[in-house]
Amino acid sequence: MNKNISVSVIIPAYNEAGHIRYGIEETVRTFKELSCAFEIIVVDDGSTDDTLELAKETAQKYDNIIVKQNRANHGKGRALKFGFRFAKGDYVVFLDADMDLHPAQISTFFDILELDKADIVIGSKRHPNSVIDYPLQRKIISSFYFFLVKLLFGLPIRDTQTGLKLFKHEVLAKVLPKILVRKFAYDLEILANAHRLGYKIKEAPVVLESQRPLGRIGISAIYVTWIDTLAIWYRMYILKYYDRIDNHNL
Repeated sequence: MNKNISVSVIIPAYNEAGHIRYGIEETVRTFKELSCAFEIIVVDDGSTDDTLELAKETAQKYDNIIVKQNRANHGKGRALKFGFRFAKGDYVVFLDADMDLHPAQISTFFDILELDKADIVIGSKRHPNSVIDYPLQRKIISSFYFFLVKLLFGLPIRDTQTGLKLFKHEVLAKVLPKILVRKFAYDLEILANAHRLGYKIKEAPVVLESQRPLGRIGISAIYVTWIDTLAIWYRMYILKYYDRIDNHNL
């Protein structure tokens, strides 16, 4: 990994009081070991627990952590888009606050990005070298969603939803102004638009250890994700919205 780069890590958090302190500390430790310039941007997405207070308390120990807040819960996609406004790094990492995916894995992502001359590297639960420990319910939902996305968009990737991703800053600057989805299908909307613009996307294996035995995915979240997925397809192929939208301002 090139030590002369700078990295912005965006961590969206909603009711993560049980994980946020550990998540920030582990992210700081990881990037210090990588010996590159970095900043961490935590976006509290309207949490009703002590997530915001704990994030601010932890951030006081460092000079490169920014904590921002959405006063209401708008969804993970909206939180990441908001956090990107403050990102100054050459590269941007999306990292989930729950530590299902430890940030130490990001070094492999940078290796793949350099070796394959990629613009984006995403974690993939379906990569043959991934080690996955998460609920059966989520595995089944993930498989169905993969086939739906493949059918509708034909993306050259096997997973869009894993919460560890690496982007060149310029990619998000170009793509994020087009993004409308606020919740779980935001990953797909970003990747589908990046692919459409010609950016190269590669997958990386991950080690995923679920911190929640039952996960957070309920029937309502599944329904919203599927509706948003169909809406992305409609905007992309019928309305041609993404080809028309002004992409100069977030």
